[in-house]
Amino acid sequence: MVPGEITGIHYLAPETPISIPANFGMMKSMNNTPNLYFNRFLSNLPNFHFPPPGHEFTPQSSCLSNNSTSDEADEEHQLSIIDERKQRRMISNRESARRSRMRKQKHLDELWSQVLRLRTENHTLIDKLNRVTESHEQVLQENARLKEEAIDLRQMLTELQIGSPYTTALRDLE
Repeated sequence: MVPGEITGIHYLAPETPISIPANFGMMKSMNNTPNLYFNRFLSNLPNFHFPPPGHEFTPQSSCLSNNSTSDEADEEHQLSIIDERKQRRMISNRESARRSRMRKQKHLDELWSQVLRLRTENHTLIDKLNRVTESHEQVLQENARLKEEAIDLRQMLTELQIGSPYTTALRDLE
């Protein structure tokens, strides 16, 4: 059943509904009473709507004209509500996009700050590494020089001991 279709009149006698054909608003009654009379009678029923006419619009259905004007006003009101919602949603989406761009920019700023800090730290560590490497090289050279000096001193000691009268006396005792 489509909205506005009448299946029975429960207003006058709810216990025995009267069946009414779907095209009731388009018909003339048996005694040639115009359907305008029935339209006025039925339009007083609560929540009653005629189905839209399937043929040309006639002055006899002036009640339908009022309903369609009311329906058009309701439809326009609904469209304005929908448009208002769309407008609010669009504004909300723009605001959300703006906040998102701001968060993204803040994140990029933080990343750039981190890049600068890490570059500075990297340069500091490279300088420190260079100093430690130089120091290490100096220590290795000093170590090599001291080893050579120790070898030379041992050699000199050995030569002194060989030519010493004390060492010859020790050898004779043996």
